[in-house]
Amino acid sequence: MSRDPHGLEHPWADGPAQGTLREVAPGLHWLRMRVPFPPEHINLWLVEDGEGWTIVDCGLGLDETRAAWERIFADGLGGRPVTRILVTHFHPDHLGLGTWLSARWDAEVWMTQGEWMTARGVHPEAGAAEIANKLAFYRRNGVPEASLQGFATPPNSFYRSMVPAIPQRFVRLSGGQSLRIGAHEWRVVIGRGHSPEHACLWCPALGALACGDILLPRISPNVSVWATEPLGDPLGEYLSSLDGFAGVPEDTLVLPAHGQPYRGIHRRIAALRAHHDERLDRIVAALAEGPRHAVGCFPLLFRREIGAANMGLALGEAVAHLHRLVSQGRATRLPASGGIQLFAAA
Repeated sequence: MSRDPHGLEHPWADGPAQGTLREVAPGLHWLRMRVPFPPEHINLWLVEDGEGWTIVDCGLGLDETRAAWERIFADGLGGRPVTRILVTHFHPDHLGLGTWLSARWDAEVWMTQGEWMTARGVHPEAGAAEIANKLAFYRRNGVPEASLQGFATPPNSFYRSMVPAIPQRFVRLSGGQSLRIGAHEWRVVIGRGHSPEHACLWCPALGALACGDILLPRISPNVSVWATEPLGDPLGEYLSSLDGFAGVPEDTLVLPAHGQPYRGIHRRIAALRAHHDERLDRIVAALAEGPRHAVGCFPLLFRREIGAANMGLALGEAVAHLHRLVSQGRATRLPASGGIQLFAAA
């Protein structure tokens, strides 16, 4: 057991090797798959479920991930089949192999309606109108005209490469729902903002919460405004949804999709709120000195350089913080100047 600088307790110093299992609670097993970009791995979970197994999240749609799953199937299941696949949200490292796993085991995929419908909407090949909408969003929020052509790629090309297919059907998960997995009841807690209807799974009897990307131990999940909903307030949704974890005990073992499992959920929630409050305050102070667009807020939010590889996430986060300030009445949108959306202190 170790304690990190944020006061979280980590029972394990490292994760299981790819293709192996580690039991973290009776009948609840941790496995880890490589991701070829930061954060370089995803944590997945196997739960003993009567005569079979339930999988929580799927990994990317890559040959190496399929091979890692096949090692698990050969060595880790004790001859029992996979009978159910739970997906926390539509992002590629979580849903990627969902259709393959479903076909491999003739098992149903369970996810929320919001996540399944979003996946279905995002996956089809993007056309010229979607690319134009993406470029207009970038332009309006301060990306220099000279850089725009570098982003003139289909907005879903990466998603399609990592999620070969979307399940044709699903079993719906809903907030507050209780479902039995093996010997225990699990409750669905919904997180928002990072994705539309992200399902977290809490088992009071085991003292464990599989939280996907909502309560990561070291970083805040990406919370972005996207070109498809350019006036959204996802940061407000994210912060409000954290209230849904109020009843989860502090000593619950939190099982995040990235990083190490930890205890100290309410300490972590307080730190996430403080993180965003500090950045909101920083932007308000800068706006008091003069109007800014979203790209102009990058130095206030990010220590790393923002380029082609991370522009979409960075721009979405900056716009999300500005929209939160507008919703709070702390900032205001100015009339667009030369097609650029500026914000000023209210």
